[in-house]
Amino acid sequence: MTENDARQEERPTQGQEVQDAHEAHKETGEDHLEHEAPQEDGAQVGTGNESAGVPEAAIPELVIISGMSGAGRSTAAKCLEDLGWFVVDNLPPALIPTMVELGARSQGNVARIAVVVDVRGRRFFDNLRESLADLESKHVTRRIVFLESSDEALVRRFESVRRPHPLQGDGRIVDGIDAERELLRELRGDADLVIDTSSLNVHELRAKMDAQFAGEEEPELRATVMSFGFKYGLPVDADLVVDMRFLPNPHWVPELRPFTGLNEEVAAYVFNQPGAKEFLDRYAELLQLIAAGYRREGKRYVTIAVGCTGGKHRSVATSEKLAARLVSQGVETVVVHRDMGRE
Repeated sequence: MTENDARQEERPTQGQEVQDAHEAHKETGEDHLEHEAPQEDGAQVGTGNESAGVPEAAIPELVIISGMSGAGRSTAAKCLEDLGWFVVDNLPPALIPTMVELGARSQGNVARIAVVVDVRGRRFFDNLRESLADLESKHVTRRIVFLESSDEALVRRFESVRRPHPLQGDGRIVDGIDAERELLRELRGDADLVIDTSSLNVHELRAKMDAQFAGEEEPELRATVMSFGFKYGLPVDADLVVDMRFLPNPHWVPELRPFTGLNEEVAAYVFNQPGAKEFLDRYAELLQLIAAGYRREGKRYVTIAVGCTGGKHRSVATSEKLAARLVSQGVETVVVHRDMGRE
């Protein structure tokens, strides 16, 4: 990504019906991926009066984007804006119900709202919890997208743009990261979708957001099957983890070593091993049971991490087979090979 791409200006959000009810709200901290400069634009917030008795059919769809500073909230918001969502950046949490009311009075012109919430202190967090409870009492359908990243990646990003972390005060960047992570711990647990951006660039994050929100019809359950190498660490956004190291490693077969699990000969070698096909069959059956439970609990997204030693052979081949099984079961599935080609 070029420097100009990284520092491009943020496009203004659309929605004339609610635009006049907003006022500028200056950002107190910045959000960026690797080499992505902080955004300086102020936010616009709703100030309309709440009204009772809004028909349920008129209530807009709501997505709340939150997460660690520097993990890519602004990029995620821009992606939804490009998909036609009305995006409000840095909205104080207490004004979220008001924003929904304004959208409901727009006569369908604002059908999908994405709110970027920047929790900078305990008071803001308490306001967010109250707003979420208010939305639930009004039967407003909302989803929470949480942007996560490792401490090392966040430090590197803040240092690359030479800006302090908004919560570090007189301390170090890592002190601010620790404070923010503690504040957001409960919100992360409530999130419908957690995206780890530690190893993603801006374009890869946009691809992930597109995969989750680009469809016109919302499927019952969406899955991401991610292959990885244990020697590079567990994916922090994994809901389920599969360990394929119980199978022989194709790395020790000279003629297979240069290839990946996408190669037919490598895949054949993996699934001709004793127990491989049986494991795939039984785990696919187990996922059917888990998926049914996720649907009952209203969980729309699941990340299944499939690991082997280096994330090149066994995990890649298994991820492809498992994803095909999920698709055959009616689950919309995205395959990501995190560590393939890393050696």
